[in-house]
Amino acid sequence: MSGPEPIRLARPDVGEAEIAAVAEVIASGQLTMGPKVGEFERMLAAAVGTADAVAVSSATAALHLALVALGVGPGDEVIVPAYTFPATANVVELCGARTVFADVDPSTFLVDIDAVAATVTERTKAVMVVHLFGRPVDWDRLRAAVPAHVHLVEDAAGALGAAYRDRKCGALGIAGCLSFHPRKIVTTGEGGAVTTDDPAIAKAVREGRYFGMVMGEQVDLHTPGTNYKLADVLCALGIPQLARLEELLQARERVAGWYAERLPDGVDIPRADEGDRHGWQAYVIGIEDRDEARAALARDAIESQIGTYAVHRLSAYAGRGEFPGADRAFERALALPFATTTTEAEVERVCAALRTCIEA
Repeated sequence: MSGPEPIRLARPDVGEAEIAAVAEVIASGQLTMGPKVGEFERMLAAAVGTADAVAVSSATAALHLALVALGVGPGDEVIVPAYTFPATANVVELCGARTVFADVDPSTFLVDIDAVAATVTERTKAVMVVHLFGRPVDWDRLRAAVPAHVHLVEDAAGALGAAYRDRKCGALGIAGCLSFHPRKIVTTGEGGAVTTDDPAIAKAVREGRYFGMVMGEQVDLHTPGTNYKLADVLCALGIPQLARLEELLQARERVAGWYAERLPDGVDIPRADEGDRHGWQAYVIGIEDRDEARAALARDAIESQIGTYAVHRLSAYAGRGEFPGADRAFERALALPFATTTTEAEVERVCAALRTCIEA
């Protein structure tokens, strides 16, 4: 006897338009550094509301190049939420600087702004601000809490389409860093981008993604760089996705609404602050006995996942302090199946399994 139909954690929303766009590039023979890169960048800058966007191979590459462009290096400190994906912390160390953690509010999963302010020292060069799972950080309050000379860099990997008040995430800080992984609202398979209004940062990121090469009549290399390019064929996949950004976001808002209507008492439901727009990269609830809930979902062939990591618990960052908010967030956060194509029946089945688990 076959079991219940599996419900996947996430599914990219790609179709005939994406297939045709990729086939066109393959037929052209110019699979990388062709015209689709520039087209994708122009569409992305327009979607975010910045003067420029530079496509790179991943959000990690975007974060790394943004810090390099700001001159972050040995002797500097960069403040990072203690609850985030490890890449946010890793790129600081890759620059030769030191990651300094700030605790988070376990009810929102976002960095505690008072903790950030208390963590700033004379060595603080930047704060990596994570709009985790697509929920915007209270930007004006954060900017007021941090000295003006400290750069605010947005880790907006999951926040394309999200907005703080009337300003898009990715256009709030000196640089925004986006992801186009298949679990994100727009995907290129793998990929990322830096968005910015600062021409010097855009120039530095463009040079940094191409080995540090300065292109012109006389090609030169001022500083050794990396190969962080995003291929033309992948940008072609992302172009029809970006064209549908508002449609995709509305579809995710609809699925989030189904969850909010059906989830049982005892579950913390994700939401944005009044006046903000959530980006809905993932649907992450807070629930006691998280691992028991995951097991209950798995028994009904429903995929789920932890939210993300309490980075200070990982061996590479051991001994960097105690962060009870991040600990609680890590222990309670549960990502439920969530995609533009998630059906109302699937949401009902997920919520029914959680109700049974909570009531047991």
